[in-house]
Amino acid sequence: MESGNALKAKTLAMAIAIGVGAPATAVRADGVQDLKAQNDVLQKKVGEMEMKQAAQPAGSMGADYPKGFPFVADDGSLTFHGITLYGALDIGVAYQTHGTPLSNSAGLGLEYLISKNSNRSRFSIAPNAMTTSNIGLKGTEEIIPGVSVIFKLETAFLPTSGRLADGLGSLVQNNGVPLASQTSNADSSKNGQPFNNTAWVGVSSPTWGALTFGRQNALTLDGVIAYDPMGASGAFSVIGYQGVTAGTGDTEDARFDNSIKYRLTNGPWRAAAVYKFGASGSSAYEAGIGVDYLGASFDAIYSHVDDAVSAAPLASVAAVTAAQLASTGSGLVAGTVSDNTSFMLLAKYGVGPAQLFAGYEHIQFANPGHPLDVGSQLPNSGGGYSLGTVNNTAFTNKKNLQVFWAGAKYAVRPDIDLIAAYYHEQQNSFAGNGCSDNTSAACSGQLNAVSVVADYRFAKRFDVYAGAMYSKVSNGLSNGFLHTSTIDPTVGLRFTF
Repeated sequence: MESGNALKAKTLAMAIAIGVGAPATAVRADGVQDLKAQNDVLQKKVGEMEMKQAAQPAGSMGADYPKGFPFVADDGSLTFHGITLYGALDIGVAYQTHGTPLSNSAGLGLEYLISKNSNRSRFSIAPNAMTTSNIGLKGTEEIIPGVSVIFKLETAFLPTSGRLADGLGSLVQNNGVPLASQTSNADSSKNGQPFNNTAWVGVSSPTWGALTFGRQNALTLDGVIAYDPMGASGAFSVIGYQGVTAGTGDTEDARFDNSIKYRLTNGPWRAAAVYKFGASGSSAYEAGIGVDYLGASFDAIYSHVDDAVSAAPLASVAAVTAAQLASTGSGLVAGTVSDNTSFMLLAKYGVGPAQLFAGYEHIQFANPGHPLDVGSQLPNSGGGYSLGTVNNTAFTNKKNLQVFWAGAKYAVRPDIDLIAAYYHEQQNSFAGNGCSDNTSAACSGQLNAVSVVADYRFAKRFDVYAGAMYSKVSNGLSNGFLHTSTIDPTVGLRFTF
């Protein structure tokens, strides 16, 4: 026979399941009185069921029925037998002083940061401004005491079109299109794969750490997510929009296919490493270490990527041959190939309702040790995109890009945050002539941006936000741009589960 407490828990669960006849939902603040009334009814049902339960013989159907309930999470998440369904939906409206028409496939939908094709003022639907809309499954299952199997499958999409995020697809759509006539497009590590964010499986132990295999975030992307005051927002963060910082110089390497990742935490200390297996020299490796101390967190990450590719639309499709078209896969793009090395330093500090953030990354670009040929598939494209043109000699003189950011988040009250951030990029002159104007993309140049956001969580799974980012490029980083600055006031609604 079960104890009285166990019996009461079971009968209460069954009363909720079959007495009320509706699934459990999050309780709204304005429904407390209704809940109290429902609770009185439930208590009465529990009492009735306990008397019926006492009259049933041990092992009967009535006694065994509720046994599935301990496998259902009671934290409000959609968890069953250790598997959780989760996701986010983010959509709003934006005005841009210099913008580009909405894309149906580019990961963020709009070019929130000043870009080469930013043209005229626009008012537009604005998807994925604060968070990339996504849906995923994650889970954990203990296989032996202290050791669990873990997995995660996640994909990002555009709520405006329902399509999976496909950055390289947005480039293909603009092949041969003049800058002033292009739609929004951006290189990306998310290129139409069924699980374009992550797809990995592994084992985890509180003592020995976690070892995972598959398509995974680079440590630099993990660092940006953890230490960007804007949480890697697309509309309000340079390092969230670009992917250059998260991908050791090229956004396609913000996530690694065919990778192995190890993480270990011991008290306040943590360490991590990633290795990407690649063909023809297109491998990558990263290592990181961090510590928490007196309310502060610090991390340092070293990264090296071979055959990193920065992709763009083809300037012309006139030279594309029939043989290229026959083996193009999902499409052809232009690519600049390099071997990249970076180190990243990260810090944040929390005191009361305030959090302070800062980060720095130094990235060096060099000509690739294993040049890629026209027709090569992009190493991390997943969707089978190929190089229609390729430049393996862009960095005969090495390019050095420095990225710095700082910001603060302040909780006005538990459901309202105010956030502000500043971002700066600086590249050297690698043209060989010491130029510091906009005559060449290899001249020294700068990018500066400042952003502010107010975020109000008005319900358990819903929040509204309003903010703006001003961004400006100058000298070499403005080469070929139609305009050199933009501001993007944006308001939106986000739903998470």
